[in-house]
Amino acid sequence: MPNKISNIYTCSNCDAQFSKWSGRCLECGAWSSLQMKTVELKKLKDQEIKVTPAEIIKFANIKAESSARLKTNIDEVDRVLGGGIMPGSIILISGEPGIGKSTIVAQIANAIAAGIDKSVIYVSGEESAGQIKERFNRLKINCQNLNFINEVNIEKTIAAAEQIKPALIIIDSIQTVYTSQIDSEPGSLNQIRGSASKLMELAKNHNPAVILVGHVTKDGLIAGPKSLEHIVDTVIYLETDNAKHFKILRATKNRFGSVNELGIFAMTGSGFKEVKNPGAIFLDMHRENLSGSILSSAMEGTRTFLIEIQALVTRTIFGYPQRKASGFDLNRLQILTAVLSKRTDINSSQKNINLANHDIILNVVGGLRVNDPALDLAVCLAITSSLLNQKMNNKTIALGEVGLGGEVRNVSKLDQRLKEAEKLGLATAIIPSAEIKTKKIKTIKVKNLSEAISLLLK
Repeated sequence: MPNKISNIYTCSNCDAQFSKWSGRCLECGAWSSLQMKTVELKKLKDQEIKVTPAEIIKFANIKAESSARLKTNIDEVDRVLGGGIMPGSIILISGEPGIGKSTIVAQIANAIAAGIDKSVIYVSGEESAGQIKERFNRLKINCQNLNFINEVNIEKTIAAAEQIKPALIIIDSIQTVYTSQIDSEPGSLNQIRGSASKLMELAKNHNPAVILVGHVTKDGLIAGPKSLEHIVDTVIYLETDNAKHFKILRATKNRFGSVNELGIFAMTGSGFKEVKNPGAIFLDMHRENLSGSILSSAMEGTRTFLIEIQALVTRTIFGYPQRKASGFDLNRLQILTAVLSKRTDINSSQKNINLANHDIILNVVGGLRVNDPALDLAVCLAITSSLLNQKMNNKTIALGEVGLGGEVRNVSKLDQRLKEAEKLGLATAIIPSAEIKTKKIKTIKVKNLSEAISLLLK
């Protein structure tokens, strides 16, 4: 039986195939990228298909192996990675242009190369060897065990890596390399996936760790769009705080560690410097007493950060009140606003909380994004303080989760949060009714929002 001839339309950007032409690719969204191709559809009989069955292995016969992690000796990096770089793992580091991705991977390469006998390969398709060496000199990096490959063909890079068997391979960046087995331009969706798959095969077979640098597009997506997050083992974002000039390293996926840890750095002329005690970096200890401002504490992994919550409540100009939040979950703000309006009972003070005709703007000072229920009580007190124009003592901290019934619930690691507040010289803590060990700071225990707000009105 002769084979059938058919016409298909292939996207030149992502290689997606369609049976008919359209002006826009339905997979990647590129315009005018579909091109007609004539293909021969081969028909195979069932008896012509020969498949070798996969090998079946019993888990009882497998011996568990524990590989020693590669220590970078950069405590903030090791903390985010879960104790170091796992051999054979693939790590994706992404961030905005100019944030310092190349700088931090260069410092990681230097630390790894200095601590082991094996070498490190730095692959760059964007910069020349002279440009890379100039950066290394500025960062005072010892290039003794560092090797450089200025190549964009991933097969050639893998062949070179199989020869010298490095401990770490850095690809800067994944958008610039390509595999010759895929017929599309570098940076396309299929090229990025294909190149990452090749590197994953190298990592699993020969056990080097691989770090991929992924640029963020205008849409805020990684490597167009986030196509590598399900392939790699660890995804790390490098963020910036424009107000305080700090860099934050945050893991959003980690198969070998926690995703709750943060690494805090300060950018200097000689690279990233660790911030050893970041508990108060988002806090201005000399702030004035203002209405709508109160301190609270957020946990990120094993770290405690003291932060300032600011609220601004004004009468709405238009018919629909606005709710805006910076660094805080907007949906959570909506819930707390509803609880404040429904569950607080302070009629004895002849002051009712009515937020139906008021705009609420909430800000976590310092640019930190937090998602900790322990901030609920501080948010409610800040909103009430701004609404009633009542100032709060700047040496007071509020901790507690607020339920839908207006009750103040206990929070995790309350003693650790209070110890950090003591260390920074705070005098009073408004907390839930819970057992605590510390006695140095004055604690005021409240059961519900009405009790907490009554403290504000005294």
